Order: sequence, then C-alpha cells, then structure tokens
Amino acid sequence: MNKQEFIRRFQHPRRVLPEADFPLVGPGKPAAVLIPIIERADALTVLFTQRALHLKNHPGQVSFPGGKQEKSDTDLAHTALRETQEEIGIAADKITLLGNLPKFRTVSRFEVTPFVSLVQPEFKLILDRNEVDNVFEVPLVHLLDKNNHLIHWVKRNGKRHPIYFISWQEKTIWGATASFIRLLSNHINSPLSER
Repeated sequence: MNKQEFIRRFQHPRRVLPEADFPLVGPGKPAAVLIPIIERADALTVLFTQRALHLKNHPGQVSFPGGKQEKSDTDLAHTALRETQEEIGIAADKITLLGNLPKFRTVSRFEVTPFVSLVQPEFKLILDRNEVDNVFEVPLVHLLDKNNHLIHWVKRNGKRHPIYFISWQEKTIWGATASFIRLLSNHINSPLSER
C-alpha cells in the first residue's frame, strides 16, 4: 500500500468496527497520541517509541508519542504534536495530520485520541531520554494485517475483554498501543462500499 492508497482508504467515510476499551465509571483524563506514518523508499512504516526504563508508569513499554492534554494546548491535536516534538524532536511542520481515530479509554483512566499522521521522512530525531529509551519503525502492512494480531482474553466485571499483542522482530507492541493499531486496521480494512 502506497501513500495515496492509504490516504484514500483512511479518508473514505465508512462505518468502522470499534474495539472494546476499559469501561471507566466517569470521564477519563483527556490525552492524545500521534500515529506517525513515514513514507520510505520501499514502503510505509510506523514509528514507535519505547518508554524509558526508569519511568514509574509503563517502563520499557512500546508506545506512540503523546500524553495528557495540558491547559496550554489549544486542542487534542495540539497535544499530540507538542508531545511528539518534546519526546522525539519531530516538529509540527514535518507532520501532516490526516484525522483521528475514536477515543480509547485506558485502565490508567485516560481517554486517548489517536491522531493518524504522515511524517516527512527527512526528520532528525532528538530523543528526550527522560521519557524515551529508543525508537523503531514497523512496516505498516505488517501492522494492518490482523493475522499478526494476537489476542489474550481477560475478564473484567464478568465480561470478556481483548488485550492485543503484535510482534515485530524482538519487539512486542501490546495494550492500548496495539489497540490503536487494531482500530486503524479496522478503519483501513473496512469495505469501501460500507456506509
């Protein structure tokens, strides 16, 4: 899938299969992440971060750049762009936002909005070592293929909920980050004629 095909499939209106998230009792704290898609010479890839090992929450876990909405953020898109620049040094002028996926509630009481974006490939990474240990890229086609999504079922309040896992080389993408990928896969792989 090339960039034009991805944009066409992402921006085509259709009903998208939702994913089960964590059923919060009240509203969650607003947050946003950026799903950075990069056009490489041979394929589209998705850039992931790996959280620093010294962090209190989710140390070493694979994630997307992002975080909670600050009072100074004009909206959640601004949150995603600001956090991306702070965490990995990619400025907003290198990023084209294509749109967002549905909000996803997490066990840590956040309501996260994932923003799908295209990132110009000629960027320079500057990692904030207080937050990010390293970054890596995974081919988009691998992520969108549901045959690569492993599902572990857990019970919460008497109901079954999926936890997704996606492996790439020695890395494992799981939890909310894998759920964001699952949402993107549902969106891209929905039949174009479906309304």
